[in-house]
Amino acid sequence: MPNEYEIALRNAASSVAKYVQDAASMQVETKYVEIGEGGDIDFSNAKPVARTDIKLDGDSEAVLPMRTNESGALEVDFTLFELHQQNVATAIDYRARILNALLSTLVSQRRSG
Repeated sequence: MPNEYEIALRNAASSVAKYVQDAASMQVETKYVEIGEGGDIDFSNAKPVARTDIKLDGDSEAVLPMRTNESGALEVDFTLFELHQQNVATAIDYRARILNALLSTLVSQRRSG
């Protein structure tokens, strides 16, 4: 019959496994909204301008903001792209810190158990 410690450890391991599964795929989406005449903003009308999907194994897919220039050729909107890249870098850094914290917790639990 498992004791309280074993049950708590199983529950924690289950929570960690769920988080790692959730962290295995990450989507970063950058959106915009227009500011109304009176300064009003309706966030429910936000429209995507860039998206990046990143998997834990390193595979990724990016959708970039493009504009048609005066000559009719497509070009990247670098202002939006740079903002999106900052969002992606922040998300990657956050995921790495959380996974490192979980790993450290598991290692310390294993040593003390």
